[in-house]
Amino acid sequence: MKIPTFVLASASPARRRLLENAGIQAVICPSDFDEGEIQMRDATKLVQVLAEGKSEAVAKFLLANSHPQIPNPQSCLVLGCDSILLVDGEIHGKPKDAEEAISRWHKMRGKVGELYTGHALIDTRFDDFDEARSRSVIRCQVTKVHFAEVTSRKIAAYVATGEPLACAGCFALEGKGGFFVEKIEGCHTNVIGLSLPLLRQMLTEMGYDAADFWQS
Repeated sequence: MKIPTFVLASASPARRRLLENAGIQAVICPSDFDEGEIQMRDATKLVQVLAEGKSEAVAKFLLANSHPQIPNPQSCLVLGCDSILLVDGEIHGKPKDAEEAISRWHKMRGKVGELYTGHALIDTRFDDFDEARSRSVIRCQVTKVHFAEVTSRKIAAYVATGEPLACAGCFALEGKGGFFVEKIEGCHTNVIGLSLPLLRQMLTEMGYDAADFWQS
């Protein structure tokens, strides 16, 4: 079986680095999917719908347009992901500004949050998009994050770096935000942007082996 081109439907540097470190050189093709139209209270369903929307948007684009890095658009695996943080039953995505980030950290400190990441894989090896969509796998991974009792001064200093403004959950585990996380329960790569163990399982379910995508 010919191995398809792996496409990441995201501009996230953290997700790209995770894949690169795992041996997968993904073609980056950010989605123009409008996340703002999706409003749901169920965290699992929300991230799955958002991830699916991103992967579908990119798969449709590739099947209708040429791409300089993709010689055959009908031989692609498109991965879409989306993450949110649940704290005290409240869903959080990226903060809209520094003021919201500071307010959120005051609520998060000393508590345990749940990081949900939806993953959606679509195989484009079909002429018809509906057929491609039918060959898709959609899953969610959840990881518990224990936040430290961070002082207000440290919160202000962290937000001033700008890092939390670009992150779902208002922190980057692999960055400066890692100083303010006491421990992780579950998949740590899930907190960074995508769960490599879950991706391995999804690839297997679609008939592929993760090692098939390793770059020599």
